[in-house]
Amino acid sequence: MKRKRRHLSAEFKARVAKEALREEKSIQDIAQENEIAPSQVSAWKKELEERMGELFERKNGVNETAKREEKRAERLERKVGQLVIEKEFIEKKCEQLGIDLSEKP
Repeated sequence: MKRKRRHLSAEFKARVAKEALREEKSIQDIAQENEIAPSQVSAWKKELEERMGELFERKNGVNETAKREEKRAERLERKVGQLVIEKEFIEKKCEQLGIDLSEKP
């Protein structure tokens, strides 16, 4: 008989991972108590260890990156606008001088 798949909450996973991180009980004991595979407990523990630093990152760090990207986008938009104006100017001058733009060099 197949076992029905359980959907475990983030809080449950965090609690199990934190318990494994404390190392007061073995991974096997924690897994058995919570009716999950030991490999799952190990995976959650490893993920918690790897991502703990994210909790203490500056909240402004993301905002600073977004601001830099926004400024970069604005700079690029200005440059595109400048190039469009220059292209139109060159086309107008070519027309005044009788240069056929359909001919490719």
